[in-house]
Amino acid sequence: MRILLIAGAFNSLTQRVHAELGDAGHQVSVELVTRRTPLLATVRSHAPDLVIAPMLTTAVPREVWSAYTCLIVHPGPVGDRGPSSVDWAVHLGADRWGVTVLQANDEMDAGDVWAAADCPVPEVGKSDLYRGEIADAAMAAVHTAVARFASGTYRPRPQHSLPAAERPGRARPPLRQGERRIDWRSAPAATVLRTLRAADSRPGVRDELLGATWFLHGGHPEDTLKGEPGDILATRCGAICRATVDGAVWIPELRPPRTPGGPGTVKLPATLALGDRLPSVPEIPAPLEADDGTAAGRTWADIRYHEDGPVGFLRFSFPGGAMSTDHCGRLLAAYRHACSRPTSVLVLGGRRDFFSNGIHLNVIEAAADPAEESWANINAMDDLVHAVLTTTDRLVVAALGGNAAAGGTMLALAADEVWCRSGVVLNPHYRLMGLYGSEYWTYTLPGRVGPEAAAELMERALPVTAAAAQRCGLADRIVDCAPQDFTAPTARLAARLAASAACQPRIAAKKATRERDEARRPLAAYRADELARMHAQFFGPDQPYHALRRAFVRKEPGPARPAAG
Repeated sequence: MRILLIAGAFNSLTQRVHAELGDAGHQVSVELVTRRTPLLATVRSHAPDLVIAPMLTTAVPREVWSAYTCLIVHPGPVGDRGPSSVDWAVHLGADRWGVTVLQANDEMDAGDVWAAADCPVPEVGKSDLYRGEIADAAMAAVHTAVARFASGTYRPRPQHSLPAAERPGRARPPLRQGERRIDWRSAPAATVLRTLRAADSRPGVRDELLGATWFLHGGHPEDTLKGEPGDILATRCGAICRATVDGAVWIPELRPPRTPGGPGTVKLPATLALGDRLPSVPEIPAPLEADDGTAAGRTWADIRYHEDGPVGFLRFSFPGGAMSTDHCGRLLAAYRHACSRPTSVLVLGGRRDFFSNGIHLNVIEAAADPAEESWANINAMDDLVHAVLTTTDRLVVAALGGNAAAGGTMLALAADEVWCRSGVVLNPHYRLMGLYGSEYWTYTLPGRVGPEAAAELMERALPVTAAAAQRCGLADRIVDCAPQDFTAPTARLAARLAASAACQPRIAAKKATRERDEARRPLAAYRADELARMHAQFFGPDQPYHALRRAFVRKEPGPARPAAG
């Protein structure tokens, strides 16, 4: 069928719907819409058989839904209504949630039900939940709804006709800052964490800190540090540790409020955002290696290393998948430590949510000289990827429990094998940010998929499902599991790889291949060519990169938009 997606942004769910429906053989196009979009004319221009709205914050007008079947993907169980569904799920500590695909009508979220699916709600942030369990449920419901529509015989069920047991949700108002407010003098850490996690990506929790107003983004528990509720106790890897009445929480990012009429503001690592306001508190690093059963193992860390026999696991997780110059440097140091250990297989990644999205555009935007910071950041990414590419004494596996994009995809491709969770979406391109790209992609991407396919992936600049990635050579294995379960099967597969008779011969062959490739064309030549183009895009006065980046990180209208499929 011809399917048109209408969305407020080409976000993770919209990308996944686009890619999976394309994999299923449909002709899928995307239009990003606002309240000012002439929607009827836009829809007519595509002549779709079906319209789907995976992420839409505005109502579909009558003139559109009366002329075309329009299916709304609502991230709440049947009967749930309102714009803050996932926020409420985390804020209230729900055990289960769901997604409903319903037909647009005069009343928001009240249309006839085409399909629904439920899902668990683990103790993670809202955005992680949205990209994981919610996205899995959404795709199950979307595929069912599309099949039912294609049959031509299915009649959607009016919500009001369903028995109460089949519509567990209810109408909820927007979750405003008043309900999100944290009373540091009385709220226990568990409540603070739920509040922070329910607003982790957007909108954040508005709060007063060190004499100024900030939005707090993200939260992790701390079991050992204690202090006066509300006080900053320590820092770690750019995060601040803030005391609660019964413990403390780590807050990774802060964002200043937007001034009336001013530009949008950006989330930054908390210590960078605070700058000179930060009081003199200790930097308390987490040990790189720590047993999960100990207090040191339970405390939050964005990078961890552990071993299980001949397998090493270097796990990392950075907010939004963005990797600043500092993130890259710390991960490179941890990688070098991992390579000093007597293992035959090293698993890079393996946590849920984002693997990596490449350079940290927010930190770059906030820098005194964004061009210089862009240059430092891309070189730090290149140093990390180079270390992976030149590891010849063991097999390296990139384990993607979540999405990857741009340089983050190329970091994965530097490994010997790429394993993806079944729900992962890859964006192996840079063009929509006005960049040529680096991270040795001109070596690794054609080597995996061939020169023609590599050029097409870069030019089309569209998302790729895990299944499609495996078919074209971007990925080697798909792990079909829930987001929360990715770590265990990855560990079993890695142990099996290390124990296989082929492991040592593969390591020897890998070293020989690297030497042959280096003799044919050194890695330094690939890097020099890529960086020459990137330098011109970072420092050239007529290049679009800085305007595209600014629009992207400040959530403002910009010239970038996804290409239509």
